[in-house]
Amino acid sequence: MANEIKKEVDAAVLPDYESEIIRIIRSNTSPRAAQKQLDDYHGSDVAAVIENLNVGERKKLYRICNAEMLAEAFEHLDEDVAGEYLNEMDLKKAADVVSELETDSAAAILHEIEKGKRALIIEAVDPDVRRDIKLIASFDEDEIGSRMTTNCIVIRENLTVKQAMSELVRQAEENDNITTLFAVDESDEFYGAIDLKDLITARADRPLEELIATSFPYVYAHETIDDCIERLKEYSEASIPVLDNRNRFLGVITSQSLIEVVDDEMGDDYAKLAGLIAEEDLKEPLIRSMKKRLPWLLALLGLGILVSSVVGVFEQVVASLTMIMAFQSLILDMSGNVGTQSLAVTIRVLMDENLSARQKLMLVGKETRVGFFNGLLLGVISIIFVGLYIMLFKHKDLMFSFAVSGCIGVALILAMAISSAVGTLIPMFFKKIKVDPAVASGPLITTINDLVAVVTYYGLSWVFLINFMHFGN
Repeated sequence: MANEIKKEVDAAVLPDYESEIIRIIRSNTSPRAAQKQLDDYHGSDVAAVIENLNVGERKKLYRICNAEMLAEAFEHLDEDVAGEYLNEMDLKKAADVVSELETDSAAAILHEIEKGKRALIIEAVDPDVRRDIKLIASFDEDEIGSRMTTNCIVIRENLTVKQAMSELVRQAEENDNITTLFAVDESDEFYGAIDLKDLITARADRPLEELIATSFPYVYAHETIDDCIERLKEYSEASIPVLDNRNRFLGVITSQSLIEVVDDEMGDDYAKLAGLIAEEDLKEPLIRSMKKRLPWLLALLGLGILVSSVVGVFEQVVASLTMIMAFQSLILDMSGNVGTQSLAVTIRVLMDENLSARQKLMLVGKETRVGFFNGLLLGVISIIFVGLYIMLFKHKDLMFSFAVSGCIGVALILAMAISSAVGTLIPMFFKKIKVDPAVASGPLITTINDLVAVVTYYGLSWVFLINFMHFGN
């Protein structure tokens, strides 16, 4: 009851920005007055409203707001959605909005627009902006250069502090990422970085050289995102410079872009673990979605038939002791779960390209031990509770009940230990042969662990329950 009251109070206190913005757009207020009112709202609030407007209302919003306000809102939209809305604008307004966007966002949004109009918009923007957009668009989507922006302050390394301050003021009119300044030499090669606070507090006649941190982290534009993402995450810098292969400064990766990159990579890895080539969206055609999934499903069908064939080998065991069929899913589920856990840990660790063979071996040992001891704990619990269940609800004697539950417990221990090792070794194997372990490992490990669980469970049942204890029909 208290929680419900709190929610009602919170709902009453929190302002309803969405309704307020929609009311402004739908009112008869003059464009100038409406723009002043909308200027008080954050870009993310405006972005949240745009999708709830009809085409006519959106076009009114485009006319009311200046390019800077629209660009701020578009930064909070997905590229495909922002591209759709940009396509609704007239050419001049679209070009003005693109000019105000971060260059990486501009390149990504323009990529979603029909080629003919895209070319017209690019030709209509400022030449400097056009050059930066074309630079970023020249990189492949999986290269870190495609995520950089040229919105940063770049100065020569041979200036004085006073000259650097003047250059900062001049460039700050066009660039708002000013917390870190980047120094280059006369050939535009990256030299180092300067913290804004250090520059502001330095004496005017002090050489700039004394403020430059030459050990500042950087990446190369043609590096793949997968190769450098972990390195980028280690730094807490607001901006990290991006260089070409001749060490010339091109732009920066901002902390916001880094968050987006990490989020995209997590989404891609999630899709890959499901056996998909890429994430799907609601607008993707049925045939294309089927094509993404079908190859792996066919391969897994073959493996599934193999697992069923193995179960067929133990047909006599099942016929003699039908009760054990009831607990098959318990072994299969737990085996699959620990295998998937080990897979997730291994893929994350394998992002470190400098991992030694000894470290990989230690990882296999650790994951196997984790699987074994978790299996030991769960196996003991299963022996007790499954034994009591069989005895109390199936009305079997004590020896039979705990013989079956003991077999289940031991099978659980072995299956979980083996599945943990499999979940670690398979992605390592795929990494070794230059195949993306996230793509190849997920569905494969699930099926292999089913095979491991089936063989372990029915094999133990055949040896222990039928041949040793002589249970069965």
